[in-house]
Amino acid sequence: MAKRTFKKKSPDLPPLDPLPARVDPCLATLVAKPPKGSDWAYEVKWDGYRIAVHIEAGRVRILTRGGYDWTERFPTIADDARRLAVKTAIIDGEAVVLDDQGRSDFGMLQRALGRMPSAVETGAIVFYAFDLLYLDGRDLRGLPLRERRRLLEPLVAGREGAVRLSEEVQADGEEFFRVACAHGLEGIIAKHIQKPYRSGRGEWWQKITCKRRDSFVVVGFEPSTVPGHLGRLLLAARQGNDLVYVGGCGTGWSHDLSRELRNVLASIATNKAAVSLRRKNAVFTEPMLVAEVEYRAWTDDGKLRHASFKGIRPREDEAAIYELRSH
Repeated sequence: MAKRTFKKKSPDLPPLDPLPARVDPCLATLVAKPPKGSDWAYEVKWDGYRIAVHIEAGRVRILTRGGYDWTERFPTIADDARRLAVKTAIIDGEAVVLDDQGRSDFGMLQRALGRMPSAVETGAIVFYAFDLLYLDGRDLRGLPLRERRRLLEPLVAGREGAVRLSEEVQADGEEFFRVACAHGLEGIIAKHIQKPYRSGRGEWWQKITCKRRDSFVVVGFEPSTVPGHLGRLLLAARQGNDLVYVGGCGTGWSHDLSRELRNVLASIATNKAAVSLRRKNAVFTEPMLVAEVEYRAWTDDGKLRHASFKGIRPREDEAAIYELRSH
């Protein structure tokens, strides 16, 4: 009688993990200068929408930072993700539109998504993948970033479609930051290559920006002296469950965009202000829109200094709205 042999199970393979329905993203902490040391790698700070691409059996889902399903808004990314050589995966990254210099442009992304009239096509949106959280039955979040990147790169490196690799740079952080700012980029991200993936804001991912930039709720506007145009946006930040007025923004839009913004805001005008504010020429609006604003600093009385408009979006995904610390 022949001797029966049994295959020994490999002790190295972890058990299959269920695919998470959603993962809260790891968020970078703003710091003044890049960290030093060989345990840090650097990437360009992309100027777009943070999204997670979920590849599942028979479907692709694209979720925003706040958990909204925006698959229909990124059809070319979803279509290209179906071509990746994976069965199941969650890929973390940023959806962007590149200008003719190869820089990500948030305003162009807004127009491609239909926020404002534009010649920018939806197909111009590309997804820069920078992390891999799940792959073919394995939850990778407990692995160091170095290992997650090792698994991500073969999947997306060298691709020129809608899904691409966000290149990692092993360099001197301060020199890379200087070059990034000189090329008109928003800034850089530093990531500790030995750390696992942790949802929420932490020290293991750090952002260093060439200028400060945040999102604020639009609570009204002041008309321009030019009929039918926008003079100034009135902005608010969150403080707990309340909105607090943080000043205005009067630059950053073209002649045509000024008129378009004025029309959009006039359509949501209201008699009831969302913040405590009295201004003679103010037209208050429903707090339905969020403005992306670049600014230099805060004044002593808690207002934005030298604010410039960069883009607008609906408030539905309000995870990124600037939050004031409660006193």
